[in-house]
Amino acid sequence: MFISRKLRKENIAEYLLYMWQVEDIIRAYDCQLGRLRREYISRFELSDEEKEELTDWYADLINMLTREGCRQQGHLQINKIVVSDLTELHNRLIDSPQFPFYRSQYYKVLPYIVELRKRGGQQETSEIETCLDALYGVMMLRLQHRDISPDTDHAIKEISTFIGMLSDYYLKDKTEGLKFDD
Repeated sequence: MFISRKLRKENIAEYLLYMWQVEDIIRAYDCQLGRLRREYISRFELSDEEKEELTDWYADLINMLTREGCRQQGHLQINKIVVSDLTELHNRLIDSPQFPFYRSQYYKVLPYIVELRKRGGQQETSEIETCLDALYGVMMLRLQHRDISPDTDHAIKEISTFIGMLSDYYLKDKTEGLKFDD
């Protein structure tokens, strides 16, 4: 919760990846708040008040996962909305002649997106969600200390640069407002 607040203000893509990881952590504890509190939250060096606040946050997330039918898989609506917002911004940036560097980076990663969608059967997901899924998948592989091929590593670096640019534009749009000529 403390990390998510910080990330949401600083880097929306990192926020999403963190929240997807939180969803998976909750699932790893079978959506049981007692287990999460005992086996996970108790390990953090936090004050009793902070631990209680964190426990309440996890309880809210467990309730949302249950209500939204995401106890086994899928993402919370709050996270889907952020992906949708990023996708909408991406489309505006691509359609505008004012952001040539962004468009250039997009066309650089487009072959990777096409390949990922073909391999994963993700035709219905947005290109942005496909990129985020790839970043999350590699993050999980690295946490498991599994090898990543040089080609995959190169693709992920390009995708990361692209999503980083989108995150920067998202933050700028939220704080200053991007100007699009119509």
